Amino acid sequence: MPTRTAANIALALFALFGVLGFGWRSWIQYRRTGSTGFRGISGRPTDWIARVGFVIALVVAVAAPILQRANIIEPIGSLRMFWVQVAGIAVATAGIAATVYAQLAMGDSWRIGVDDRESTTLVTPNLMAFAGFILLVATIELQVRLVEEPHLLRTHGAAYRTYAATSTSSFTP
Repeated sequence: MPTRTAANIALALFALFGVLGFGWRSWIQYRRTGSTGFRGISGRPTDWIARVGFVIALVVAVAAPILQRANIIEPIGSLRMFWVQVAGIAVATAGIAATVYAQLAMGDSWRIGVDDRESTTLVTPNLMAFAGFILLVATIELQVRLVEEPHLLRTHGAAYRTYAATSTSSFTP
């Protein structure tokens, strides 16, 4: 997949996530409760750090495909493979769908942020959600351990062995 096409798809997926995960969900919340569900940042340092960190992470994530489109940065070599990009699109799409599903399952208890004056219903995951989460983690681990790390070892040999020995990676060739 050409670099610009991949960047355009990534930006479209970010836009879809923003529209559905924030915009549409906030609109539904407003229609149900008269409130968008956004609670802002409280004065507690941990809340502030988490919120600002989340915003910075989103800005950096969106900046990556923008910089890629402008030919300022290049995608990571092994991520240029067509099947990896298709898998990434599928995972991102599934993640957006799962996010929207989880937000809808929270009903009127959905919020972004904390307001100590509010008391909402406790929303708990069901067995299907838990099974899906476990399956997701297991398949990601299998992909990394059985496909990606052996590929990196075959491609980069000693350089990857050195990296794996000094990083937090659990792969030991």
